[in-house]
Amino acid sequence: MSEIAEKRIVSSQEIKQLNKKYKSLSILDRIKTLYDDFDQAEVMVTSSFAATSAFLLKLFSEINTDQLIYFIDTGYHFDETLSYKKKLTETYNLNVKSVSALKHEHEFTTYDKTWSKNPDFCCSINKVKPLEIIKNKYTVWVSGLMEWQSDHRNSLDIFEQRGEILKFYPLLDFSKEERDNFIKKHNLPFHPLVSKGYHSIGCKHCTVPGKDRSGRWNNNPKTECGLHL
Repeated sequence: MSEIAEKRIVSSQEIKQLNKKYKSLSILDRIKTLYDDFDQAEVMVTSSFAATSAFLLKLFSEINTDQLIYFIDTGYHFDETLSYKKKLTETYNLNVKSVSALKHEHEFTTYDKTWSKNPDFCCSINKVKPLEIIKNKYTVWVSGLMEWQSDHRNSLDIFEQRGEILKFYPLLDFSKEERDNFIKKHNLPFHPLVSKGYHSIGCKHCTVPGKDRSGRWNNNPKTECGLHL
């Protein structure tokens, strides 16, 4: 694997062939095959180290512990999230790198309490923008989204072109029951807040206990932070 790969745009025909090829593969084989079709230096993996992040991270740890995992440190994470990140990093020997918003922009959202009046703008500054610069270096972006999690996610394919980057959702068609069975079988550690009724965990200002993603951006029609739209 080379350390630097040239970013390339994958054609719509190639994406169609990739979806056909990966559809019948197991989740583990999808991740293995990813490194046949793409150089490691072309692949970007992100994790929120949220409720059940151990699922995707465990799979990657079995196949490629050299893979860089980006964690977006918004500055507003629960202490439990940071502890969970540390635990998973050590347990699975992960290569994790944190990225954050520009200091003055993050500080603006703090004294402005932007999350309370314009959560989209707060997410844009603290989540979306920090990744924009990094994204420009990669061909494919791996995400642990699953189609049952929201209406938007239910409309996706395993590979999807999003702007100038190809999104790869290896877990997309894995059901909630299959996920939970996998977690139980492999005794994967849940985020500490799951036992307190949090099923989807983001920043502390915008997350309350709730089933699936209902606890995110409470009393707001918002359902996605903007990273995956």
